[in-house]
Amino acid sequence: MKTILLIEDNDDIRENTAEILELANYKVLTAENGKTGVELALEHQPDLVVCDIMMPVLDGYGVLHLLQKNPDVQDTPFIFLTAKSERGDFRKGMEMGADDYITKPFSGTDLLNAVERRLKKAAVKKLELTSDMEGLQQLLTSATGTNTLQTLMEEGNTDRFKKKQLIYQEGNRPTSLYYIQKGRVKTYKVNNDGKELAANLYSTGDFLGYVALLEGSNYHENAEALDDCELTAIPREDFETLINNNREVAQQFIRLLAKNITEKEQQLLHIAYSSLRKKVAEALLFLKKKYHVAKDQPFSIDISRENLATIAGTATESMIRTLGDFRDEKLLEIKQGVITILNEQKLANLVN
Repeated sequence: MKTILLIEDNDDIRENTAEILELANYKVLTAENGKTGVELALEHQPDLVVCDIMMPVLDGYGVLHLLQKNPDVQDTPFIFLTAKSERGDFRKGMEMGADDYITKPFSGTDLLNAVERRLKKAAVKKLELTSDMEGLQQLLTSATGTNTLQTLMEEGNTDRFKKKQLIYQEGNRPTSLYYIQKGRVKTYKVNNDGKELAANLYSTGDFLGYVALLEGSNYHENAEALDDCELTAIPREDFETLINNNREVAQQFIRLLAKNITEKEQQLLHIAYSSLRKKVAEALLFLKKKYHVAKDQPFSIDISRENLATIAGTATESMIRTLGDFRDEKLLEIKQGVITILNEQKLANLVN
């Protein structure tokens, strides 16, 4: 049950408003002035505050100012109650950081709609999301009440790509957001000498091509199928409509995708400063983290030495030699091109 703190000096308005909120199954705390309201907010840390502007002892502006200075309650949604004669005052409150306002006299429907809207947006901001399609769908469902992205996926075109087929090319203009229904994809860059550097790896349930869409720029890397893939293409226009129609969704979508940056920065640091053995061990453990599905079985992957070298940031010849050393040391097994990790702990020790 959500807790709402109601701060209102008028006894009738306070009692009637509290009754409406309680009938809607909210727990309601009440205060007759701003000072008492701040004390209750700090003690109970409510899910939302509804506060009158003009009050004795401490007015609504003072309440908002004090709550925003306290880290325990500074992100609590805040709704001002304002009389029509005070309509110009609400602008000051919004500039101070209030989330919404309700003009007196108000109906029960107006009150409950405002409360529900702010609680829903607050819930979206608190979501701990995974950086994959499941996390994005969870976000959209929480924010909009419907699985909007699932609808777009069902209406999008499913394209099939053969192993090593290019999905998009660096410098091209993006036309779609891609969702991987089946298979694995790598993104990579090529330097002036023709050497590849892996930018990221994707698998079933991931989406790609989003950075260029969000930036409104051309692709910064190439995307290639590591094996036979099925990808759903969500048109650029539909994707832009999706994020432009809801500011909270757009903000959370960007935060969701930004989680990949730390991983990419770590990868670049390893490439720049790690020894050859450490680079190869890190690449193998990275692949295991990304693609290991059957947790109760040893991790195996069919990947070319060229692609593995691209991920590790080393030459193919060096990769082949190091894999041979790891095989002789019983860290892994190689049969018909398939690599199976036999001793994950020793590989991890090389990394650490």
